[in-house]
Amino acid sequence: MQDERFFYYSATAQLVIDPIEDRVLFVNQEACRLLHRDVIEIQSGRASQLFAPNLPALILFTQELIEKGRGWCDHLLVQSAIGEIRMEVNGRCSDSGGQPQLFLGLQRADDLELLRERSSAERHYLSGIGHWNRVSQVFQEFERENQLLLDAAGDGIYGVEANGITTFVNPAAERILGYRAEELAGRNMHNMVHHSHADHSHFNMQECPIFEAFRDGTVHRVEDDTFWTKSGKPIDVEYTSTPVRDNGFIVGAVVIFRDISQKKTDRKRLLEALAEVEKLKNQLELENAYLQEEINSEFNHHQIIGKSGAVQHILQKIELVAPTDSTVLITGESGTGKELIARAIHEMSHRSNRSLIRVNCAAIPADLFESEFFGHTRGAFTGATNDRPGRFELANGGTLFLDEVGEIPLHLQGKLLRVLQEQQFERVGESKTRRVDVRIITATNRNLKEQVQRGQFREDLYFRLNVFPIESVPLRERREDISLLTQHFLKKSCTRTNKQGLKISLSELEKLKDYHWPGNIRELENVIERQVILAQGPTLRFSDLLARDQQNVARVGEEPDNSVLTASDLRQQERRNLLMALEKCHGKVFGHNGAAQLLDIKPTTLASRIKKYQIDTRLFKPGSSKH
Repeated sequence: MQDERFFYYSATAQLVIDPIEDRVLFVNQEACRLLHRDVIEIQSGRASQLFAPNLPALILFTQELIEKGRGWCDHLLVQSAIGEIRMEVNGRCSDSGGQPQLFLGLQRADDLELLRERSSAERHYLSGIGHWNRVSQVFQEFERENQLLLDAAGDGIYGVEANGITTFVNPAAERILGYRAEELAGRNMHNMVHHSHADHSHFNMQECPIFEAFRDGTVHRVEDDTFWTKSGKPIDVEYTSTPVRDNGFIVGAVVIFRDISQKKTDRKRLLEALAEVEKLKNQLELENAYLQEEINSEFNHHQIIGKSGAVQHILQKIELVAPTDSTVLITGESGTGKELIARAIHEMSHRSNRSLIRVNCAAIPADLFESEFFGHTRGAFTGATNDRPGRFELANGGTLFLDEVGEIPLHLQGKLLRVLQEQQFERVGESKTRRVDVRIITATNRNLKEQVQRGQFREDLYFRLNVFPIESVPLRERREDISLLTQHFLKKSCTRTNKQGLKISLSELEKLKDYHWPGNIRELENVIERQVILAQGPTLRFSDLLARDQQNVARVGEEPDNSVLTASDLRQQERRNLLMALEKCHGKVFGHNGAAQLLDIKPTTLASRIKKYQIDTRLFKPGSSKH
């Protein structure tokens, strides 16, 4: 009875097996715990079922025990209730009434290996206790001499001996890492707080800069690394590892570290803020460039001058439509001030605190239409070196003025219609959909209704633009405004040319009123500026205007049968006139002595007409064969 108690409560897991009957005869408490089964379950089953994962090895081990009486094996696999376990088995065989019985002592192989390693470490430690005592004294002396500094320091400080074992930890390190000093003392500091990188990958101790100091004897500074707190939370740190020497030998290191998590967060936010500032700066620079372009254009004032009934009618329409977000279509001949009307609408609207972005549709090449209107990303096409917002983005919250809208190619009108209807688009080279809040104002000197009938302009786009039409009347239909306009342009030209005191007599003013003004207000401004430049006395003269009209009448008089010209005749006449101007200016379109100046029309208007008639200006350059 006493022997059975010793067997049952033995510290070693034990089994007694009958190999012939394949039965488990006896099993003790520790074996039940190891196999996670109770006594009845183990004894009711076959012995071979326990060793089923490695039955051939069990058979060989059984034969060894029967033949030799004793045996040992470290590779038997036992099937427990929670899975397979590798066992180290000591066995003995005895006869009972002529029947062999196997007495087996079981221990987990992994547990034994761990115990052996720990025993080896203890022997190693005991063999080097003298060295450890010396190292310990070095760090104790350092800690004692610098106790006030260690306690007062805001940075974490700890010491490690050459094998990485922690010797001391200051209060700041305890606070940062969440460990008490006694929890870290005597343990490997790398395994405790420096075991993994920020991405959770394993950090080999031999690659750690702190331990590198033990090998090269130099101070190592790391500005961005990761320590791990007791709670398992990573913290960003910067640290310095300084070797500690005793009698010329490196015995460990002192590590000073600082939590820079907030610093990194602040730096990230700062970089994001700087990127946003840079983005806004680029957008403002683009807006400023557009605005400077507008300021330097001929129409650099935002007042509509005139008291005629036609002007008053236009002003009434502006007052009605400006407070709304309705789309406006401004029609009229070139030079009648369509852009001034657009600016007046914008300035009287609730969007006046934002930009009015003007787009000359006639000057945009078809292959750059989407990029100019909707923007592009870096690398979207050859030459796209940076992200660039389009005109719709720049006008977000403000007004987009599409001048010469009738010049947009038919195949691109559908893309414009979609943005006008949905107020959303994608940059070229980007799949992200962007939304904008833009008020649209358009202008044209063409008859869009006729273009729709000829299939040159989309009908749905026309109706989308023609919500609120305003017609800008030609100057010849508002002659009573010529006096006011003349005085305004005279004052402006005198200021620009630094010629003060010039006047226009009533008789000369009548000459201006009698002139037909095919170039409208723009021609009037150019004529006055030219005469201010040429003026030799205090009074301006305009005799050449009458001569110009008489020449036009004479040319018409030479063809009495065709005094009324068809639209085709007018287009041919306009084309011939452009060719003559380009011939005279040797193909020069813009600037001083250019064709635009000679024709008294806006350079962009001339560019539009050259494109319209498919004229190659290079043919008029000196040395070229003329077409």
